[in-house]
This record gives sequence, structure tokens and C-alpha cells, in this order.
Amino acid sequence: MPAPVQKPTTLDDSAATVQRLMDQYTEIARLAGGLAHEIKNPLSTIRLNMDLLAEDLGDAESPVVRRSLKRVDVVRRECQRLQLLLDDFLNFAKARRLNLVPTDLNHQIEDVLEFFAPEAKGAGVEIVRYLDPELPHVLLDREAFRQALLNLIINAKQAMPDGGQLMVRTAAEQNLVAVYLIDTGIGMDERTALQMFEPFYTTKPGGSGLGLPTTQKIVEAHGGRIGVQSEVGRGTQITIELPVPARLAKE
Repeated sequence: MPAPVQKPTTLDDSAATVQRLMDQYTEIARLAGGLAHEIKNPLSTIRLNMDLLAEDLGDAESPVVRRSLKRVDVVRRECQRLQLLLDDFLNFAKARRLNLVPTDLNHQIEDVLEFFAPEAKGAGVEIVRYLDPELPHVLLDREAFRQALLNLIINAKQAMPDGGQLMVRTAAEQNLVAVYLIDTGIGMDERTALQMFEPFYTTKPGGSGLGLPTTQKIVEAHGGRIGVQSEVGRGTQITIELPVPARLAKE
């Protein structure tokens, strides 16, 4: 029996497949977001009632009431943790419609570093810049990319609990631009580096494990890619590569 003849995949077929997958993803993201919002409503009610209960018990001094207050505080802290987790999840799950405009990447980086400067100073982190003045413009959703960059910088700061240095470098490489974030922090072993962009994976107590996966989604939505190199005790390098459209490369 002759093998069935398979119809060759055309460009139109590929585009239709991509569109179908995007539609499915958008629907899943909508349902997940709706579920998270439904959880947030009763969670807010629980938090409010715990606050009111703490006020009612606040003036009593008996051992029983003190034990009750400790339990109320536990519930309040867990409600806060769940609230933060839901906020991170909603940010991760939402379908992204990027508003891409030609952008000076160096200027975008400088803006984020200036915003972060007081926190870096307080943590004893020195920021060193090596920004290529000849860097071509790229297409960015400025707000989304700002969030992604800030996530990475905060992550670098947290990897340097005793202070250190964060080097930020940009470079043009053929038809793309690269951003390098190099810290002198505690570094990661190979297993952690391989898993750091997986949703809900975290090595931080109380962390949601969604900040870096959200960053990866934003970078990839720009047509870019993100990578990591790390060594325990030496530090970490994060590399972001973004495409340069031909029309911008000529400007």
C-alpha cells in the first residue's frame, strides 16, 4: 500500500498555525487571569477580616488572646504572600501586545539605572557603564522592556548581599545589539542556571519564581533571546540580544 502523500507546508499554513497557537495562548491567558482575579476577591475579604479581628483583640492581654493574635498575624502574612504571588502570576500570564517603537537602547538603560541608583547605593552596589555610543536603535515596547531590565538588575543586587559591582555594557554585533549585565555576586551552579527561567522555580525564600520567566517572555516577545553564564563565588553574566531591523540599521 503506497504511503499517503503529505501536502507540503506552505508559508500560509505556517502563519495559520502560528495564529492558531497565539489564539489558544491568548484564551488560556484570559482564563488564567480570570481565575486569579476570582481568587483575589475572597483573599481581599480574608485580609480585611483579619485586620478587623486584630483590632478587636489588640487591647487584650490574656495568654489566650496573645496566642490568637499570633495566629492572626500568620494568616495576614500568608494572605500578603498570596497577593504578591497572584500579582506576579497575572503579570506572567497576560498576553502581551507590544507597542514597538524605534528606541535608543542606551537611553532606556540609563533611565532604568538612574531610577535604581538610590537602591544600588543603599546596597553597596557600584554600577559601571560601558555603553556603545554607536549603538543602532531597536524596536522596543519601552514600558515592558523597562520592567524586564529592572527585574534583572534587582536580581543582580540580591545576588550581592554584601555589595559588589554591576557592569552594564552594550554592543552592536552584525544585525543585533547585545546588553550584558555582569555582577560580582554569589553566582549559581549549573543546575540553578539551567532552571532559573522556569516558572515558579526560585531559590529565594518567599519568592514567586515568576520574575525571571516574565523577563524571558518580554525579551522573546521582542524577537530577542536571553542567556546566562554563572560561576559559584565569581558572579553571573546575563546577555540579552535584540534584533536590529534593516531600516534602523541604516539610520
